[in-house]
Amino acid sequence: MGDAQGARATEPAVGRGSAGAARTFVDVAFTDHGVHGVVLVSALTAIGWHFDTDLEVLGFIVGSVVVLWLTHVYAAVVAGRRTPAGRGIALWRAVLSAAAHTAGLLLAMLLPVFFLLLAVIGLVDEYVAYYLALWVGVAELAVMGWLNSARPGNPWWMRTLGALVTAGFGVAVIWLGTLVH
Repeated sequence: MGDAQGARATEPAVGRGSAGAARTFVDVAFTDHGVHGVVLVSALTAIGWHFDTDLEVLGFIVGSVVVLWLTHVYAAVVAGRRTPAGRGIALWRAVLSAAAHTAGLLLAMLLPVFFLLLAVIGLVDEYVAYYLALWVGVAELAVMGWLNSARPGNPWWMRTLGALVTAGFGVAVIWLGTLVH
Protein backbone atom coordinates (compact mmCIF):
# COMPACT_ATOMS: atom_id res chain seq x y z
CA MET A 1 0.00 0.00 0.00
CA GLY A 2 1.47 3.37 -1.03
CA ASP A 3 1.82 6.39 1.21
CA ALA A 4 -1.14 8.17 -0.35
CA GLN A 5 -3.39 5.13 0.05
CA GLY A 6 -2.27 4.62 3.66
CA ALA A 7 -2.99 8.26 4.48
CA ARG A 8 -6.47 8.00 2.96
CA ALA A 9 -7.22 4.91 5.02
CA THR A 10 -6.61 6.82 8.26
CA GLU A 11 -8.59 9.92 7.34
CA PRO A 12 -11.94 10.28 9.11
CA ALA A 13 -15.18 9.58 7.32
CA VAL A 14 -17.58 12.53 7.25
CA GLY A 15 -21.18 11.74 8.19
CA ARG A 16 -24.43 13.63 8.14
CA GLY A 17 -26.70 14.70 11.01
CA SER A 18 -25.93 14.61 14.73
CA ALA A 19 -25.03 10.90 14.72
CA GLY A 20 -22.74 11.49 11.75
CA ALA A 21 -21.20 14.53 13.43
CA ALA A 22 -20.56 12.55 16.61
CA ARG A 23 -19.00 9.72 14.59
CA THR A 24 -16.82 12.19 12.69
CA PHE A 25 -15.70 13.78 15.98
CA VAL A 26 -14.76 10.35 17.38
CA ASP A 27 -13.01 9.41 14.13
CA VAL A 28 -10.90 12.59 14.25
CA ALA A 29 -10.30 12.66 18.01
CA PHE A 30 -9.31 9.00 18.29
CA THR A 31 -6.46 9.10 15.79
CA ASP A 32 -2.78 8.93 16.61
CA HIS A 33 -2.79 12.74 16.57
CA GLY A 34 -5.74 12.81 18.96
CA VAL A 35 -4.01 10.53 21.44
CA HIS A 36 -0.83 12.56 21.09
CA GLY A 37 -2.85 15.72 21.72
CA VAL A 38 -4.46 14.38 24.89
CA VAL A 39 -1.10 13.34 26.29
CA LEU A 40 0.47 16.65 25.27
CA VAL A 41 -2.30 18.78 26.79
CA SER A 42 -2.19 16.75 30.02
CA ALA A 43 1.57 17.21 30.28
CA LEU A 44 1.32 20.93 29.48
CA THR A 45 -1.42 21.37 32.07
CA ALA A 46 0.64 19.52 34.67
CA ILE A 47 3.62 21.81 34.14
CA GLY A 48 1.71 24.96 33.15
CA TRP A 49 0.18 25.87 36.46
CA HIS A 50 3.51 27.28 37.58
CA PHE A 51 2.70 30.40 35.56
CA ASP A 52 1.50 33.51 37.39
CA THR A 53 -2.03 33.71 36.02
CA ASP A 54 -4.68 31.33 34.73
CA LEU A 55 -4.72 33.28 31.47
CA GLU A 56 -0.96 32.65 31.04
CA VAL A 57 -1.52 28.91 31.58
CA LEU A 58 -4.33 28.92 29.03
CA GLY A 59 -2.20 30.85 26.53
CA PHE A 60 0.76 28.51 27.10
CA ILE A 61 -1.35 25.42 26.41
CA VAL A 62 -3.30 26.78 23.44
CA GLY A 63 -0.19 28.35 21.92
CA SER A 64 1.89 25.20 22.35
CA VAL A 65 -0.77 22.94 20.83
CA VAL A 66 -1.43 25.27 17.88
CA VAL A 67 2.29 25.58 17.12
CA LEU A 68 2.73 21.80 17.30
CA TRP A 69 -0.35 21.30 15.07
CA LEU A 70 1.00 23.76 12.48
CA THR A 71 4.31 21.89 12.60
CA HIS A 72 2.51 18.60 11.93
CA VAL A 73 0.56 20.14 9.03
CA TYR A 74 3.77 21.54 7.53
CA ALA A 75 5.62 18.24 7.97
CA ALA A 76 2.77 16.26 6.40
CA VAL A 77 2.67 18.59 3.38
CA VAL A 78 6.44 18.49 2.89
CA ALA A 79 6.65 14.71 3.30
CA GLY A 80 3.51 14.05 1.24
CA ARG A 81 4.62 16.16 -1.70
CA ARG A 82 7.85 14.16 -1.99
CA THR A 83 5.93 11.11 -3.18
CA PRO A 84 4.91 10.63 -6.81
CA ALA A 85 1.22 10.79 -5.84
CA GLY A 86 1.84 13.89 -3.70
CA ARG A 87 3.52 15.81 -6.51
CA GLY A 88 0.27 15.72 -8.49
CA ILE A 89 -1.79 17.28 -5.69
CA ALA A 90 -2.34 21.03 -5.55
CA LEU A 91 -0.61 22.70 -2.60
CA TRP A 92 -3.87 23.97 -1.10
CA ARG A 93 -5.34 20.44 -1.22
CA ALA A 94 -2.27 19.05 0.45
CA VAL A 95 -2.53 21.65 3.22
CA LEU A 96 -6.26 20.99 3.76
CA SER A 97 -5.71 17.23 3.80
CA ALA A 98 -2.85 17.54 6.30
CA ALA A 99 -4.89 19.91 8.47
CA ALA A 100 -7.82 17.48 8.53
CA HIS A 101 -5.58 14.48 9.19
CA THR A 102 -3.90 16.16 12.18
CA ALA A 103 -7.02 17.89 13.57
CA GLY A 104 -7.09 15.44 16.49
CA LEU A 105 -4.31 17.50 18.09
CA LEU A 106 -6.61 20.50 18.21
CA LEU A 107 -9.68 18.56 19.30
CA ALA A 108 -7.74 17.03 22.18
CA MET A 109 -7.43 20.37 23.90
CA LEU A 110 -11.10 21.37 23.78
CA LEU A 111 -12.30 19.88 27.08
CA PRO A 112 -9.20 20.71 29.15
CA VAL A 113 -9.16 24.26 27.77
CA PHE A 114 -12.86 24.61 28.58
CA PHE A 115 -12.18 23.81 32.25
CA LEU A 116 -9.17 26.12 32.36
CA LEU A 117 -11.25 28.88 30.78
CA LEU A 118 -13.73 28.53 33.65
CA ALA A 119 -10.90 29.52 36.02
CA VAL A 120 -9.84 32.42 33.79
CA ILE A 121 -13.33 33.93 33.88
CA GLY A 122 -13.64 33.21 37.60
CA LEU A 123 -16.40 30.59 37.59
CA VAL A 124 -14.32 27.95 39.37
CA ASP A 125 -11.26 27.95 41.59
CA GLU A 126 -8.03 27.61 39.64
CA TYR A 127 -6.99 24.36 41.34
CA VAL A 128 -10.39 22.82 40.66
CA ALA A 129 -10.02 23.83 37.01
CA TYR A 130 -6.50 22.34 36.79
CA TYR A 131 -7.58 19.05 38.31
CA LEU A 132 -10.64 18.90 36.06
CA ALA A 133 -8.44 19.60 33.03
CA LEU A 134 -5.97 16.90 34.07
CA TRP A 135 -8.56 14.27 34.90
CA VAL A 136 -10.63 14.91 31.77
CA GLY A 137 -7.51 13.99 29.79
CA VAL A 138 -7.21 10.75 31.75
CA ALA A 139 -10.91 10.10 31.14
CA GLU A 140 -10.49 10.74 27.41
CA LEU A 141 -7.66 8.21 27.29
CA ALA A 142 -9.78 5.71 29.24
CA VAL A 143 -12.62 6.10 26.74
CA MET A 144 -10.16 5.64 23.88
CA GLY A 145 -8.86 2.47 25.52
CA TRP A 146 -12.39 1.18 26.10
CA LEU A 147 -13.50 1.84 22.52
CA ASN A 148 -10.27 0.43 21.10
CA SER A 149 -10.87 -2.79 23.07
CA ALA A 150 -14.51 -2.96 21.96
CA ARG A 151 -14.02 -5.69 19.41
CA PRO A 152 -16.68 -8.27 18.63
CA GLY A 153 -16.33 -11.09 21.12
CA ASN A 154 -14.20 -9.15 23.62
CA PRO A 155 -15.64 -9.49 27.14
CA TRP A 156 -16.31 -6.45 29.35
CA TRP A 157 -13.18 -7.12 31.42
CA MET A 158 -11.01 -6.84 28.29
CA ARG A 159 -12.54 -3.44 27.57
CA THR A 160 -12.05 -2.41 31.19
CA LEU A 161 -8.41 -3.51 31.04
CA GLY A 162 -7.92 -1.46 27.86
CA ALA A 163 -9.46 1.58 29.56
CA LEU A 164 -7.33 1.15 32.69
CA VAL A 165 -4.09 0.73 30.74
CA THR A 166 -4.62 3.85 28.64
CA ALA A 167 -5.84 5.86 31.65
CA GLY A 168 -2.77 4.64 33.56
CA PHE A 169 -0.63 5.91 30.71
CA GLY A 170 -2.25 9.33 31.14
CA VAL A 171 -1.61 9.33 34.89
CA ALA A 172 2.02 8.34 34.27
CA VAL A 173 2.49 11.21 31.81
CA ILE A 174 0.98 13.71 34.23
CA TRP A 175 3.20 12.42 37.02
CA LEU A 176 6.32 12.54 34.81
CA GLY A 177 5.41 16.05 33.70
CA THR A 178 5.23 17.23 37.30
CA LEU A 179 8.48 15.46 38.16
CA VAL A 180 10.39 17.10 35.32
CA HIS A 181 9.15 20.56 36.21
